[in-house]
Amino acid sequence: MELALVIGVIVIALIFDYTNGFHDAANAIATSVSTRALTPRVALLMAAVMNFIGAHLGTSVAQTVGKGIIDAPNGRQGLVIVGGALIGAIIWNLITWYFGLPSSSSHALIGGLVGAAMAASASVQWDGVVAKVVIPMILSPVVGFVLGGAIMIVILWLFRRTNPHKSSRGFRYSQTVSAAAMALGHGMQDAQKTMGVIFLALVVGGYVSPTADIPEWVITASALAISLGTYAGGWRIMRTLGRRIIHLDPPRGFAAEAAAASVLYTAAMGFGAPISTTHTITSAIMGVGATRRLSAVRWGIAGNIVTAWVLTIPAAALVAALSYFGLHLIFG
Repeated sequence: MELALVIGVIVIALIFDYTNGFHDAANAIATSVSTRALTPRVALLMAAVMNFIGAHLGTSVAQTVGKGIIDAPNGRQGLVIVGGALIGAIIWNLITWYFGLPSSSSHALIGGLVGAAMAASASVQWDGVVAKVVIPMILSPVVGFVLGGAIMIVILWLFRRTNPHKSSRGFRYSQTVSAAAMALGHGMQDAQKTMGVIFLALVVGGYVSPTADIPEWVITASALAISLGTYAGGWRIMRTLGRRIIHLDPPRGFAAEAAAASVLYTAAMGFGAPISTTHTITSAIMGVGATRRLSAVRWGIAGNIVTAWVLTIPAAALVAALSYFGLHLIFG
């Protein structure tokens, strides 16, 4: 029974990883598609490949998710907690995808882990949640907004005497690079979160030591699942990020992607913090848009997005807690 539960949790984790991919595909390519720097299918293929590569560039975020959020008990109860957390995150991903809201798959997963653990009266590492999740959750959008605006101001100053048509065409080419960088950062961040959950399931199931390295097959499976999900695309959210917040031109698209990718790399490589790629790119888009004029940003749409951000952790936690109780009735 324990082996079947471990396999089931791993399958659910990979399903979550897939939904993460199509839910967050817009993060990497919405700006490039909206400015016509890339066609949708070429952009999705590029993003899928870069997600796969990025997933192999470290495990610090995976270690945080697998070891620094909850202390799940060994055995069947621990596996039910992890399974409930994943189901809660998947359901919230699908709800926000349906309504076209770019919420955070990362925070849905964190909320799921916390909610399922609390429902089971298991220990939550609140210090780790605050230091590695809550503080970065607040800081990353702020940094993304400010950095996006700063990069755009520098671009406007450097190219102030350049022919607008010519510079726009050049930035359209540059966006291929910035979109690839964004997709690489997404793989570094989001694929690692699934790796961490699978590793946690293996630990509580008794198949690996808590001090062991994450197995290579876990890394490859997580990378493949998120890449396939990315290629499937998330068109509803892509419309929100690419068109509804602000009309982006190639220079602003490049600035937003460059700013967001920089924040993702710094968080993953420097701090092992599981930040939201969604929050980061959305705030960067708002930042570059605000350099045109504050009214250029559709703040009503932005407000709906921020509401989804605030609700994500508690909502996913609630759904995960209910999922835990359901699984507990089945598996005991």
